[in-house]
Amino acid sequence: MTIAIELPDQPEVIALIAELDAYQDTLYPPESRHALDLTALKQPNVLFAVARDSAGRAIGCGAIVLYPEFGEIKRMYVRPHGRGRGVAKKLLALLESHAIGSGCKLLKLETGPYQHEALALYASAGYERRGRIGNSNHPSGPSLPTTPAWARLKCPPSV
Repeated sequence: MTIAIELPDQPEVIALIAELDAYQDTLYPPESRHALDLTALKQPNVLFAVARDSAGRAIGCGAIVLYPEFGEIKRMYVRPHGRGRGVAKKLLALLESHAIGSGCKLLKLETGPYQHEALALYASAGYERRGRIGNSNHPSGPSLPTTPAWARLKCPPSV
C-alpha cells in the first residue's frame, strides 16, 4: 500500500469521492453535510491524499484544508474492502504531518454521529471532542447541533 499527496481530479479518485458521497447520502441529510467539491479540493490551501493498494488502485482518500488559524480534516474515506488494515490511520497521519510541516498548530474536524469507526479512529489518534466548527462565518457553513466536532490540540501527531 502507498499513500501520497495527489491531485483529486483523476477519474479513479473522482469515483472514490462519488462513493463517499453516496455513502454519506445514506446517513445524513444534505444540510448536515459540508463536503468539499472537486473545485474546492484543488485549491492551493488544500492537500489531498490518496491511499492505493498493491495493484495501484485507489482505496482511500482524505484532505486537509489549511486556514490561517487551523487545519481542517475533510473527505476521509476508505472503501469497505480496504478497511481494518490501518489505511485511515495512515492517511490521517500523512495529512497531519504535512499540516504540521506547513506550520499548522491546531487540527480540527467534524464527523457525523453515525460513523462509529470514524469516531473511534479520531479518538485513538488523540482528537478530543469540542464544540462545532461550522458557523455562519466558517468557510464550510453552519453545522447541525448533532454533528460531533473534534480538535487535536497536541502536535506533532503520534503515529
